[in-house]
Amino acid sequence: KTDFINFISDQEWKSIKPVSSWFGPSSFLMSSMSALFQLSMWIRHCHGYLTEHVGIPVWGSYAVFVLATLFSGLILGLVSEALETGWLF
Repeated sequence: KTDFINFISDQEWKSIKPVSSWFGPSSFLMSSMSALFQLSMWIRHCHGYLTEHVGIPVWGSYAVFVLATLFSGLILGLVSEALETGWLF
């Protein structure tokens, strides 16, 4: 507490560089990091649900996530290629 009071009263805060806009809490980079963290927590929740409530073994839960990753990559690749070649529009 005393260090903080001294920091303010001695005006040491003036010597600190401001945070770059890239690393600010409302920047695109930090919002993306937050979204990835929320996704990882959702995946962890799903893994717990599959193993504890549904009764799927741990390796089966991992297999479900591997297949979901491969399938979503396939779909995103097909959509990307379709948009690039003008097939959809």
